[in-house]
Amino acid sequence: MAVEMGGLVADLAAESADLDRVLAGLTDAQWRTPTPAAGWTVADQVVHLAYFDETATAAAVAPDRFRAEADALMAHGDDFTEVVAAAHRGRAPGDLLAWLRGARAEYLRAFTDLDPGTTLPWYGPPMSAASSVTARLMETWAHGQDVVDAVGATRDPTARLRNVAHLGVATRGWSARVRGEEPPAEPVRVELTAPDGAVWTWGPAEAADRVTGPALDFCLLVTQRRHRADLLLQATGPVADHWLDVAQAFAGPPGSGREALA
Repeated sequence: MAVEMGGLVADLAAESADLDRVLAGLTDAQWRTPTPAAGWTVADQVVHLAYFDETATAAAVAPDRFRAEADALMAHGDDFTEVVAAAHRGRAPGDLLAWLRGARAEYLRAFTDLDPGTTLPWYGPPMSAASSVTARLMETWAHGQDVVDAVGATRDPTARLRNVAHLGVATRGWSARVRGEEPPAEPVRVELTAPDGAVWTWGPAEAADRVTGPALDFCLLVTQRRHRADLLLQATGPVADHWLDVAQAFAGPPGSGREALA
């Protein structure tokens, strides 16, 4: 997928506005609603986004400070994201929303003029500036999914899902390595039906292993917001089949995923 920083930043701004629309309409009680992420409320989801927006900006403008702070945080072990959430519990909803808005605006300003290939440090492997923006969009969409699931809100899938799907495909090797597995050499063809009915594709057309289905379902899978059994995704071949069991588009330790609804 061709990389164009202006388009990526615009997509992230639009995804941010969509989540802001939901958050701005919530009552204080709804901010305390438990989400599908065990132990996390809506407020905790917003804390996660705001905090890591700030650190992602630091990775671009002050990488040495980012590395020092990231090392200190990751010294807490695999639960470092819970450490962040716990440190900000009790803050008022209005304060959290203002934090998220400010942190996201600063991130967008910092990344608009960056070369998309600029290498930046992160909690997992280093990533390009373009990958950072894509990751922030993925995080916004995924944690936004937890929010709308918790409060019973709705949102329409958009073409911005292509960014999430692309990250899901690009992290196939990471999904294996984070579990101590050797990434398979065999290619996988991915064919996903977009919200407008178009077909998005990745990988060689002649690949024996294939993944097909709705783009929305693929995005829900790679962000671990739905169990595979609840989605309309089809895997052909053992490599593709195993990938759908371990797919993880986000950094950090192996995710536990969600229980099947059925």
